[in-house]
Amino acid sequence: MATTACGAAVVGARRGRDVSDTPDVPSRLNTGVAHNARVWNYWIGGKDNYEVDQRVGEHVAGMFPIIRAIARADRDFLGRAVRHLAAERGVRQFLDIGTGLPTVDNTHEIAQRIAPDARIVYVDNDPIVLAHARTLLTSTGEGVTAYIDADVHEPEAILERAAHTLDFTKPVAVMMLGILNFVLDHDKARDIVRRVLAEVPSGSYLVLTHPTFDDALGGAGQIPAMKFWNENATPPITARSGTDIAAFFDGLDLLEPGLVSCSQWRAEPDSPGAVPQFGAVAVKP
Repeated sequence: MATTACGAAVVGARRGRDVSDTPDVPSRLNTGVAHNARVWNYWIGGKDNYEVDQRVGEHVAGMFPIIRAIARADRDFLGRAVRHLAAERGVRQFLDIGTGLPTVDNTHEIAQRIAPDARIVYVDNDPIVLAHARTLLTSTGEGVTAYIDADVHEPEAILERAAHTLDFTKPVAVMMLGILNFVLDHDKARDIVRRVLAEVPSGSYLVLTHPTFDDALGGAGQIPAMKFWNENATPPITARSGTDIAAFFDGLDLLEPGLVSCSQWRAEPDSPGAVPQFGAVAVKP
């Protein structure tokens, strides 16, 4: 088990052991305000949410009905990306920043079905996600999973604590699905990506999804829906143009088919149509 005494806690499980040193969750949990992790869970049919999350989730869905399809498409993209990286690219280490609430086929479950020795570190700072960390901390005997209670705005802290589990001299897939939209300042968001990618070696990957307001993907409806969200829920969120999202991949080589709607990245021919959420996978040269 990996632990740290400074700042946010690192809780881990290898070979299926339970977590025993989780921080005090109830004192941090605010059930009076809708929270993204719980509302997202509601949109994909989960049960780890409260009435306030359901109420806000329904209102947003009324304003922007495709939001449930976006949530499902983002989750499906995760599965395709992890399977591709583990099975076809030989990736054995995953740093999943902005984990969200555990559901069916989490990153470690997908990766370790293909590569039982895969090592996965999850990162989130939502107390309800932390409360469910045990669900994420099940591992094959050969592999390792760990959970870090930390904020995406603190990349150095994430990297320091992830080093308890991951070997940063070997390739790492950095997963940033639907997390940079909570970093409202674009330059700061780009800097976070640069700082994380600077610490992983050549042959590492960036896996990213991000909502867009681009008309080409039907994203204009995101703007009023996000305005309502920012007035009634937490944390605040932003959409970006495809051009701004592409900038997160500067210096990396995009895998085919490049930056596309996440529902269409390496999808089957009968997959759902495009959703206003870009997705891509890129390798560090």
